[in-house]
Amino acid sequence: MNFVEPIRDRKRIAQIKNQLRGEGRYRDLLLFVVGINTALRISDLLQLRISHFLDEHNHIRRRFAIKEEKRGKRQEVVINDSIRETLDEYLSAYSGVASDPDNHVFFNSKANRFNEAIKRGQAWKFITSICQDVGLRGNYGTHSLRKTWGYHARMSGVDLALIMYKLNHASLAYTKRYLGITDDELEEVVKRLNL
Repeated sequence: MNFVEPIRDRKRIAQIKNQLRGEGRYRDLLLFVVGINTALRISDLLQLRISHFLDEHNHIRRRFAIKEEKRGKRQEVVINDSIRETLDEYLSAYSGVASDPDNHVFFNSKANRFNEAIKRGQAWKFITSICQDVGLRGNYGTHSLRKTWGYHARMSGVDLALIMYKLNHASLAYTKRYLGITDDELEEVVKRLNL
């Protein structure tokens, strides 16, 4: 697996969202927004169904839980305002998708079948191309969505232990490597604090 980067610049995130909206690509927009707001792996994102997001009355849920494919652990997913707003746009664009709670959220649009999810390769192609389209240079892929969540959580001051827990990492050392935290960076923090 190649090392991929998070999307560090919030302006680029906004640019990606605006471009996808402008192109009417609401499925891809929702994949992007859910990915950067939930820290789910792509394998878990692609398995999401309408029933995860909508209750039996087609109202948007506040949260849902899944069992992670990779580790088999339970993951609580909160539907924040950003996801909620994007989901509203998505449901307006694809009104038929909500007709069956078992429909895939990230459905195969080429076959126009809601009961078939896109493949990991399609998601990778979408993420790499949209990052290039907005001028991001570097290595980006599906895991960039998860890393973007971790990066922005860290930059917002979220404790590393909480980030580790959300990402379901086994150790703080692994989370530190995952987020690209270097010993030099930690040394600079200590020097700046100078208590």
